[in-house]
Amino acid sequence: MKFEQFDDFQLDVLREVGNIGAGNAATALSKLISKEIDMKVPQVKIIPFDEISDVVGGAESLVVCVFLRMLGDIPGNMFFIISVDSAKNLLEELMGMTAQDAEIFNDMELSALNEIGNILTGSYLSSLADFTKLNMQPSVPAVAIDMAGAILSYGLLEFGHSGDFALTIDTAFFQGNEKISGHFFLIPDPEALLQLFRALGVPFE
Repeated sequence: MKFEQFDDFQLDVLREVGNIGAGNAATALSKLISKEIDMKVPQVKIIPFDEISDVVGGAESLVVCVFLRMLGDIPGNMFFIISVDSAKNLLEELMGMTAQDAEIFNDMELSALNEIGNILTGSYLSSLADFTKLNMQPSVPAVAIDMAGAILSYGLLEFGHSGDFALTIDTAFFQGNEKISGHFFLIPDPEALLQLFRALGVPFE
């Protein structure tokens, strides 16, 4: 399966899944913090794996990442990546926590970010499972702060081989006047993407 094989119809189906997942994520986040969260309709694309770090600002950009392994019928890896600034805004605006250092997070802040990332990735995964009627379970998530290239390399080494494509869902959440942007990357194992499209009823020639 080549990157050029994806057509508009297949991407439209994935966009619909991304829209539902983002809506569920906003609802879950609202319940967590007892505040109303608005969501921008996400941009959904499929990109070659080696372009992921470019999406988040380059391989050497410092980011916060929550990553986990997808288990079940569609195995793969999932990453939720945000900039350090967005992570600070997330803690301050959504959780009422003021980070003390520009680039260092304490254990409580990391725990909060991990839980938020866990809720958001879980919302997307649940939407995908509901849509496909497939068994999809998340592993225990891990949080890391490092350069984007290092995080992606570590995540794939930790969780094993991954496919050549990433389903990217770029989402912006609003609470009051603040915007927090995040990137979701779903990277199915080889052959799993084909299974995913079959489960969605989307043919591949």
